[in-house]
Amino acid sequence: MKPLNCLIVDDEELARRLVRTYCERLPDQLRVVGEAAHPVAAMELLRAEPVDLLFLDIQMPGMTGLDFLRTLRRPPAVVLTTAYAEYALEGFELDVVDYLVKPFAFERFVVAVGKVRDYRFPETPFSRAPTPKTSAGYQLVRSDRKTLRIPHADIRYIESMREYVAYHTAQGRTLTLGSLKQLEEELPDNFLRVHKSFIVATERVEALEGNQLRIGETLIPIGGSYRESVKSRLFGG
Repeated sequence: MKPLNCLIVDDEELARRLVRTYCERLPDQLRVVGEAAHPVAAMELLRAEPVDLLFLDIQMPGMTGLDFLRTLRRPPAVVLTTAYAEYALEGFELDVVDYLVKPFAFERFVVAVGKVRDYRFPETPFSRAPTPKTSAGYQLVRSDRKTLRIPHADIRYIESMREYVAYHTAQGRTLTLGSLKQLEEELPDNFLRVHKSFIVATERVEALEGNQLRIGETLIPIGGSYRESVKSRLFGG
């Protein structure tokens, strides 16, 4: 598989240098085709070079990274790199693949690249045998040196958290190693993928509020590529 063409957009030279250094440590996976200190320069580079992956800062003079992302009709895969964790929800609403909070370690960077690989090159239907959907009525979850049985009826939603998934129930949160891609194949039909980072129990959804689903006190973002299927499945169109 050929390396992904990467564009780094950040107004801080040291931040761009760090991302470039990390990319150069993964030469078989990433190839930096350009750097930009502001969105206008990034737009010119996007027109000049095919870009698979955009490492994008948020707070930049003149235009924020999120506003820049909104101007792109067909954006590449995007990983946000920022010192401001409070923009995570807004970023996920724009269908970004991952969100790196500065300063981030190389190991965390590698996790983000893995998510991009899954996003750009999902497994084809014939790449491996399908996983049968479970009919047991519960998920067996390994967490904190224990094996737990979490009833499907108790699950409100499931969240991807880097290399982990978190089961959210009325009793709290259970964290375990895993991926939403695998769970999407295993879970029964009353669970629905609504975002790269979220699967919801459909009967737990109370309302559609803008581009988010309300489950109790929690608002779950709807990813752009999932919007039509979510509205059709949950709200009849």
